[in-house]
Amino acid sequence: MDIHKILLKYWGHLAFRPLQEEIINSVLQGNDALALLPTGGGKSVCFQVPALAVEGLCLVISPLIALMKDQVEGLRKKGIKAVAIYSGMHYSQIDLALENCMFGDIKFLYLSPERLTSDTVRLRLKKMKVNLIAVDEAHCISQWGYDFRPPYLNIAEIRELLPNTPLLALTATATPDVINDIQDKLKFKTKNVFLKSFERKNLTYAVIEEEDKYNRLLRIISKVSGSGIIYVRNRRKTKDISEFLNKNAITSTFYHAGLDSEIRSARQDQWMSGDKRFIVATNAFGMGIDKPNVRIVIHFDLPDTLEAYFQEAGRAGRDDKKAFGILLYNDDDIITAKYNLENSYPPIDEIKNVYKCIGNFFNLALGSGRDVSFDFDIAAFSGAYNLKPLTVYNSLKFLEKEGYVMLSDGFYQSSMVHIKAAKETLYRFQVENKMYDGFIKTMLRSYGGILNDFVKISESDIAFISTGITKDKAAEYLRNLDKLGIVSYIPQKNSPQVVFCKERIDERDIYISQEHYHLRKKIAEAKLEAVIHYCSSRLKCRSQILLSYFGEEYPQRCGQCDVCLERNKLDLSEIEFDSVIAQLKPILMKELKTYDEAIQMIKGISEERIINAIRWLMDNDKIEANEDGKLFWKK
Repeated sequence: MDIHKILLKYWGHLAFRPLQEEIINSVLQGNDALALLPTGGGKSVCFQVPALAVEGLCLVISPLIALMKDQVEGLRKKGIKAVAIYSGMHYSQIDLALENCMFGDIKFLYLSPERLTSDTVRLRLKKMKVNLIAVDEAHCISQWGYDFRPPYLNIAEIRELLPNTPLLALTATATPDVINDIQDKLKFKTKNVFLKSFERKNLTYAVIEEEDKYNRLLRIISKVSGSGIIYVRNRRKTKDISEFLNKNAITSTFYHAGLDSEIRSARQDQWMSGDKRFIVATNAFGMGIDKPNVRIVIHFDLPDTLEAYFQEAGRAGRDDKKAFGILLYNDDDIITAKYNLENSYPPIDEIKNVYKCIGNFFNLALGSGRDVSFDFDIAAFSGAYNLKPLTVYNSLKFLEKEGYVMLSDGFYQSSMVHIKAAKETLYRFQVENKMYDGFIKTMLRSYGGILNDFVKISESDIAFISTGITKDKAAEYLRNLDKLGIVSYIPQKNSPQVVFCKERIDERDIYISQEHYHLRKKIAEAKLEAVIHYCSSRLKCRSQILLSYFGEEYPQRCGQCDVCLERNKLDLSEIEFDSVIAQLKPILMKELKTYDEAIQMIKGISEERIINAIRWLMDNDKIEANEDGKLFWKK
């Protein structure tokens, strides 16, 4: 089927966005490709359209369960059959989903990277007609990336099972080292990168050093119309800032992963609809959100990496109209960020101890527990073993990246049922068990497709239709039918969970390479230093710093960030200003010079402009004068 007809039929668009068509055509020609598209750049279309254009299904690998579920739901609403398999699912769900992929007309199979080690998955994949492997968040395969996940390394082995299937890797942000590493780790036959410039001409960046952030926040918001996002590091602060804004007549709500999923969904809808002007959130908010008219994104705290900052700030101005990305910081924020980074890497012995305690807490025997999920209260667990909750959390996140366990922040999952008994067996069971006959008939009438797949059900609705029973009784019937092998029943979930991605092993057998541990920590430290440099720089355009970080050569000044606006007052061209620094900095770093001596040493620029440049450098704490009035360059 023609790709333009597919785009129009399912997405309602007449034309592709920049680079999308080139990426799609390359994949359809059987090439491996790496697509770097900014946040909101339409990455999913790049694999969904070619997968629909040819026979077979597309295997999509993604680490984000919430995003997988959203994309599957979105495809189903378009009438496209898709399923997702991730850690924590009931084995019956997994088995049925794989069977449907082999023998049904499923077009998209979403898998979490941890699932790739399963023999069941690997054996079934060999029997599927896979037309494309799509690797979302591809930077996760690189140890140089900002979110390295060792389970991603299993993708190369999957390629051996599907040797003639092209692979499309996708990410929003990647440095040059990561771009090369992705292609090497995924065994690209030929290097093939599609890269759209990261420049956002409509997005103005600014960094503001401020002690009184709350009142500065009000002043910023008062100067900007439209909706916005305020990112903070901890959950408590989301509520505090939202209440502060509401008290000052700015409608807002707050969002973090610890809230009930129904509340999160309602608050997201309030913001999306414009009922609330601002949403104050942790970084749990924003993935998959496509609100085009966001006018401002404010970071109230320092992000961990420039990759994260660029993605989050990039949620402003997706309609290509003027928008702002503003970061507020002070010295305390830098101290806090360094403290948080240190705590994100507990000693290896502590990580192993947390793993052992989790296994004991849930009475898991060695060699058991794979894909079993448990409701998890981190406070109760920490108290039971006299552990610090922060140590537990960071240890679990480390174990999650290594592929041993998965920690979910709690997402809502409706109760689900699949009638798995064959029709003849089901009929005979109903005849022999009259107490269940009406109940089963109610399910068959109420939920189409329940004989073929898992469907979402409501115990309350079934009870209401099946007169004479309560919601609890309906749940009891479902549990009994599950034990009897008539149905597979998965009760509703709504709390944080821990999932064992592998069978429990002795904690002494957990392999965490000392070399990789320290390398990853060193990389994290370097990424935080890049954030600190971005904040503290007063000489270089904000956009230039970001674009250079992502490997773009010779980026132009934006002319509109806080640094550029100050520079514009000097009436110096970029070449003149850079020339002053290039001549002056090496001298003043070695020896002291008087004001007049400094001016005389600079060649090729008028004295008036040199004076303006030196004054600007002094105002921005790059040059300072000692007690004798001699100038030196501050290191």
